[in-house]
Amino acid sequence: MSEIVIFFLHGLAYAGLLFLVSAGLTLVFGMMNVLNFAHAAMYMLGAYISYSLVTVTGRFWPSLVLAPVVLFIVGALVERFLLRRAHRFGHLHELLLTFGLAYIVTELVKWVWGSSPLPVNTGGLLGASVSLFGILYPVYRIFIFGCALLVGLVMALILYRTRLGIVLRAAVNDAEMVGALGIDVPLVFTCVFGFGAALSGFAGVIAGPLLTTYPGMAGDILVAAFVVIVVGGFGSLGGAVVASLLIGELQSFGVLLFPKLSLALMYLLMAAVLIVKPSGLFGEKQ
Repeated sequence: MSEIVIFFLHGLAYAGLLFLVSAGLTLVFGMMNVLNFAHAAMYMLGAYISYSLVTVTGRFWPSLVLAPVVLFIVGALVERFLLRRAHRFGHLHELLLTFGLAYIVTELVKWVWGSSPLPVNTGGLLGASVSLFGILYPVYRIFIFGCALLVGLVMALILYRTRLGIVLRAAVNDAEMVGALGIDVPLVFTCVFGFGAALSGFAGVIAGPLLTTYPGMAGDILVAAFVVIVVGGFGSLGGAVVASLLIGELQSFGVLLFPKLSLALMYLLMAAVLIVKPSGLFGEKQ
């Protein structure tokens, strides 16, 4: 019984990390209709920036704020000076641009930080363990799920309960009308892309102490993040939540029950969902 509880909690922690990564990807696609292949590279860059901040300051908490701010600026600059120019030529140019950016960031990371894995030590309370359901469990894994829950709630409140959310959703449906009302739509999209990059950077900060920081971490998470948004439905925040939980638990219990097939289980889930509902669990038909 204790083994089942442990793997269930592991699944929640991994689901939280998946949601943190896929939430920004879902936001950018849902708001801007841009499939950003550089998203995972931003996630990796956030992890490396966090490593440097922790090394310099000796504290983990400041990196949770500073790294996403840096990634917001990077994302906003990418959208303003690169992606906006490519957008007029169609999706193929956007894909090639973001794909190239991912390679550039990966090589830049290797040049600055090297290729060896770099562990991040949180220390303090986050490095401790707590008694939960009669077992000792790392506080940091609980912290990951808590962060994902908080981010999901804040995003839902902003999108569906604030004037800013109304503007964002209106800009998706009719950008020309929103612009005619005096709202700077290009600036809105720049902020959306920057916020998506900041979310990926935040996820990278969270992932560093759990997975260590290494150049291949972007490629490892990118496929899983795309599976999440395909299963949940492109552009659906609620779909990203449900798909993250499904895949997180599937991967966790897959390691316990079917270790040789654990990596293939999420692809089998994706195939099953697409057969039944090609637009994803919460996706809308185009």
